[in-house]
Amino acid sequence: MNIVVVGGGKVGYYLVKKLVKDGLSVTLIEKDRARCEEIAQEIDTMVINGDGCDIGILEQAGISKASVLAAVTGSDEDNFVACQLAKTGYNVLRTVARVNNPNNEAIFSELGVDVPVNSTTIIARIVEEEVSLDDFINLLSFKKGNISLVRVDLSDDSPAVGKMIKDIILPPNSVLVSIIRGGDIIIPKGETVLTPGDDVIALTSVENEQSLLTSLIGKIK
Repeated sequence: MNIVVVGGGKVGYYLVKKLVKDGLSVTLIEKDRARCEEIAQEIDTMVINGDGCDIGILEQAGISKASVLAAVTGSDEDNFVACQLAKTGYNVLRTVARVNNPNNEAIFSELGVDVPVNSTTIIARIVEEEVSLDDFINLLSFKKGNISLVRVDLSDDSPAVGKMIKDIILPPNSVLVSIIRGGDIIIPKGETVLTPGDDVIALTSVENEQSLLTSLIGKIK
């Protein structure tokens, strides 16, 4: 898989470092020449000095062969433009954009960015989860807001507790992605049995969020 990352700040740096470590082919675009030289010395990947909103620079980075473009600069305008160029000009399968201003998240989704990532909203939701009694929290919405990544905390009286996943009737377009049990992350299989205290991470369509909640923790009284 070929990936183009626009923006070599802290977010871009650690993203590229992780992707390269995972064995993926990554090209980084960064405006600041000194920053480019610094990253090139530390990470064994192609680093291009230029503007990710420039078609010529994107082509130099191999955008025509890329499966994913991730724009993670500190400018929402630059991130949006880079994603639009990749999507409309080169049919890149997936565009991911860092959203610095939470007010722009809906706009990014409506205008075709596949995965707008608003760290402020994600952190706020996690904080809200810790200070509330809610068993269900929406962590992230993507694909123009039609799909949600959610977290469901299972209590002792959950109807799903003690059952194998294959025996739990989930709503359409829903899948369990992982289970956080204590300090361990479990990849769920059909024979995996859910236990009290499990934090279940699931993908579902937005309209089926309530049905998924009912399947896992029952109806809210």
